[in-house]
Amino acid sequence: MGVVPVDWATPIALVVVASSVLINAAPRSRSHGPFEMLAPVRGDWVALNSPGQTLPSHGTRGLGQYAAVDITWPSTPDTPPMVQNALRSSPAPEFPTFGADIYSMAPGTVVKTNSKCNDHAARNTWQSIAFMVTIEGFLRSILGVRALFGNHVIVRHDDGTFAAYAHLRQGSVVVRPGVRVEVGDKIAEVGNTGNSSVPHLHVQLMDRANPHAAAGLTMLWRDIELSGEIEDALKSLAKSPTGSAVRAMPRNGEIFRIDDP
Repeated sequence: MGVVPVDWATPIALVVVASSVLINAAPRSRSHGPFEMLAPVRGDWVALNSPGQTLPSHGTRGLGQYAAVDITWPSTPDTPPMVQNALRSSPAPEFPTFGADIYSMAPGTVVKTNSKCNDHAARNTWQSIAFMVTIEGFLRSILGVRALFGNHVIVRHDDGTFAAYAHLRQGSVVVRPGVRVEVGDKIAEVGNTGNSSVPHLHVQLMDRANPHAAAGLTMLWRDIELSGEIEDALKSLAKSPTGSAVRAMPRNGEIFRIDDP
């Protein structure tokens, strides 16, 4: 392991301690099978930090993230690299995923929205990544859900579960609290707000509306087709699923398809 600069030592230590507390103290749900619903996107996508790889998918139970999944479009020749040796990070609109439509996974009622956060540049240079996982990440964790999730929508489903859709594009949320949504209704677009390195959708299922008090719930998307193909840029993250993995969900780096119904 490399030597950590003195200026970063304290923030890193605090992040480690905070993460340990979240893992051990976060609420836990009662035993349950995965809740079945439809995927929130259409077309070809690739998974990261997925429950199809392991649980907890994001390494923590905190903020209801136990079985959360991050998804983005597979890379094209025009997609900026996730990590590059450069002084300037890539603007969010340069990523093809930016602005992709997001749909409700199940019928329910919108309980919370936020759409005012600015879309920031990617964190895809070594220096910006280092800043994100230390100082920026620590400050966002102190500021709370809005700073971490950025623009987001929370929906209470008819079965009593709650879905959170995070990192949405500024001004793209087309629903408001109290509005009923049906499965497949558009709710927003993919952005790069909150604690997000590149434009992607972070989506999770919870047992209550407040992520700070929520236990994460497992889910599966019954309308997806797993390709078994791994995105070239993510092959280093693709490992055999662990015993806790939700096998019906894509593993890390796996490309999957959802046809437009």
